[in-house]
Amino acid sequence: MSVTSRSASVVTKLRRQVKGGSRSKLRRSAFLCLLTLSVLATGSAIADIYLPNLFPFFNATGLSATYSSTGRVDLSGPFFQSLGTNGRTCGTCHAPSDGFGLSAADARFKYIISRGKDPLFSQVDGSTCPTGEVDNSLLVNNGLFRIGLAVPPNATDPSPAQYTITAVQDPYGCALTVNAQGQQIASVYRRPLPTTNLGFLSAVMFDGRESLTNPLNNKQTLAANLNADLTQQAIDATLGHAQANEAPTPAQLSQIVKFELSLNSAQLFDFAAGDLSKRANGGPRFLSAQSYYPGINDSLGADPQGKPFTPNVFTLYKSFENSRNPQQASVARGEEIFNAQPLTISDVPGLTTGSQQIAGTCTTCHDTFNVGNHSFPLPLDIGNSHSATYETDANILAALNQLQTPRVPVFELVCTQGPLAGNTYYTSDPGKALISGQCSDIGRGKGLILRGLAARAPYFHNGAAANLTEVVKFYNQRFQMELTHDQMRDLVNFLQTL
Repeated sequence: MSVTSRSASVVTKLRRQVKGGSRSKLRRSAFLCLLTLSVLATGSAIADIYLPNLFPFFNATGLSATYSSTGRVDLSGPFFQSLGTNGRTCGTCHAPSDGFGLSAADARFKYIISRGKDPLFSQVDGSTCPTGEVDNSLLVNNGLFRIGLAVPPNATDPSPAQYTITAVQDPYGCALTVNAQGQQIASVYRRPLPTTNLGFLSAVMFDGRESLTNPLNNKQTLAANLNADLTQQAIDATLGHAQANEAPTPAQLSQIVKFELSLNSAQLFDFAAGDLSKRANGGPRFLSAQSYYPGINDSLGADPQGKPFTPNVFTLYKSFENSRNPQQASVARGEEIFNAQPLTISDVPGLTTGSQQIAGTCTTCHDTFNVGNHSFPLPLDIGNSHSATYETDANILAALNQLQTPRVPVFELVCTQGPLAGNTYYTSDPGKALISGQCSDIGRGKGLILRGLAARAPYFHNGAAANLTEVVKFYNQRFQMELTHDQMRDLVNFLQTL
């Protein structure tokens, strides 16, 4: 029997087990799927190895899956080949079993079975510091990689930074270092972004650094610019994360980008709500057909087609409203809460200024239909990288107290130039400011695509929310949503079906 036939057989068997309620068999089958994918991600390309569309992977609340526009998910291309010197592939940190992201649970699993020897834990960024004693704790516990970024001025922005930066907390001894070129390097710790659903992106990378030259803000240039951005990202990732001596070939880069752009991933099945695409529009197949253009439904009124903003962004589970299945009814209520529950937006640099307050809903910032990121580049600082030790905003402090913020460096940035001169900021991640050098960008990062959440805990760029309940509790406090316990449960139930 071919690998493809065996895969199709496993899919059929899993679906029967789901319908028949065989949870223990389902878990064993899902474990075998994860084990198989772990082997395939070791860097050895094997011809004609692929997963059929909608191949299911187990997670805490159900099954996730990926739909490829090519008809199958090819596991033999350069995305799954070792192109560097440390054994890593793109698939090492972007696993099909995790919605092409990386869950902390998967990192712990790999750490245990490999005794920390899996290429995932390469010291270059899998350890808290690139030299010295190896410490993989942030990757194992929070799914965090160390990202070393040069503090401006640098090659991309030769103008002086508007701030000075010092480390007021440096738990690992490498928060700020100086490289061989004399540049100051800041170590920030971030979750890997999924390499799926990329056709909906408004910026590449959390701080948007791969989209500076080719912005994703125009329908006419979107395809070309996205291709260029993802190509450069693949080059940088191979030279950096995989420690390659040379960039991938043009043919390899083309195959990697084409592969990534073919993918859509989402939750396929919920253990309590059932099949999310049956009498509803959940799952990756429907997602692959979702219409999109930069600025669609822009909440700030800049939709290029002139269409007015509607807060009814998610319409996946309208049909569940009157369901006799209590979980389906809860999911429908959660979707309505996401679309319509009033909240107060304040102290969000990039969206508000000074003491300004904006009345909105979750979809004010998550305005892309049935996807959940902002359809125009709009990096924001919602406060989740602030330090509770130095925080003065009561709402942000209350929100931070709902999280399990990992032990990471805290930086003090003192603005010395520009309109914010004299202001001091404390953050574990200066965000876009490490790219632009602008004080107005301190702490700002892009809003993430919300599909496939159940497959890739923990949440936020810094892994500070261990689960979706903590995410909801953070936002409930941060933006004064005043949700009841039942409403929070409904909202969590909705988010885990995305």
